[in-house]
Amino acid sequence: MSVDWTATLPRKRIGAGVLLRDQRERVLLVEPTYKSHWEVPGGCVEADESPRAAAGRELREELGLSVPVGRLLVTDWVPARDGRTEGLMLIFDGGVLSAEETAGIRVPAEELRGWAWCTAAEAGERLLPLLARRIAAAVRVLPAGGCAYLEDGYEAA
Repeated sequence: MSVDWTATLPRKRIGAGVLLRDQRERVLLVEPTYKSHWEVPGGCVEADESPRAAAGRELREELGLSVPVGRLLVTDWVPARDGRTEGLMLIFDGGVLSAEETAGIRVPAEELRGWAWCTAAEAGERLLPLLARRIAAAVRVLPAGGCAYLEDGYEAA
């Protein structure tokens, strides 16, 4: 019986976030109870879970939303730092929420303090710079239908 050589390869953590927008093109941010900064809805991809499935699961868990997770907008490779391994952070398109979907948002008090619709400027103030760059790239590629590849939040040359 041969050993699976792929088991010896390096492992990367993967995060999947969702860019949700309202009719005014503001983005939805969440305020976690366990962090001092705002985030986009999303989280870690679990073992044997696809990134798209993780994004959908996190929307249900964090906001009580069951909306289709659309196309991939951003792939961002982040280097290891501050006790974290290197990783791939993905942002998927969650589309524009209707007034009814927005009214149905429910946040788990143990995980989130709340959520807010934010303009690009407001998002830039609330998010860590790395995530702010990632979200700006996601918003930038939306109209063109493409996907941005970033390294540490910056466009790769």
